[in-house]
Amino acid sequence: MQANDVRVLKSAAIPTFAVGVVAVAVSLLTIGGKGALGAAIGTLLVGVFFSISVVAVSYAARVSPQMMAIAAMVSYLVKVVAIMVVLVSFRDTTAWNTQAFAWTVVVCTLVWTGFEVRAFMKTKILYVDPEAGVPGKGDS
Repeated sequence: MQANDVRVLKSAAIPTFAVGVVAVAVSLLTIGGKGALGAAIGTLLVGVFFSISVVAVSYAARVSPQMMAIAAMVSYLVKVVAIMVVLVSFRDTTAWNTQAFAWTVVVCTLVWTGFEVRAFMKTKILYVDPEAGVPGKGDS
C-alpha cells in the first residue's frame, strides 16, 4: 500500500470505530447486552468490508488505472452482496439485537464513506506526470 492509501484507510477507520464504540455503549445502555453485541458485530462488519476494499483498490492501482476502476466496482458489488447475505442469513437471529446491528451498519457506513471522501479530497494526487515532457516543447 502506498502512503496515501494508508492515510485514507486510517482517516476513515478511526472515526468509524469511534462511532462504533459509541453505538456499542448506547446499545448497551438502551437495549442491553444483545444490543451491544449487535452494534459491535455491525461495526466490525463495516470495518472489515471497507478495509478490504481499500486494500484491493490500492493493490489494483499499482497494476493499472483500468484495474483500479475494475477492482473498485467489483469490491463494491461483492460488499453489497455479502452484506445482503449476512442480513438475510441472520434476519431471525436471537443472539443479538438486529435493530442495533442494522442501525450501526448504516451509521458506520455513512461515517466511513464521508471520512474516506474527505481524506481523498485532502490528498495531494498529481493529475499530470510532472516528469513527462510537454509535447511539442523542445522534443525533437
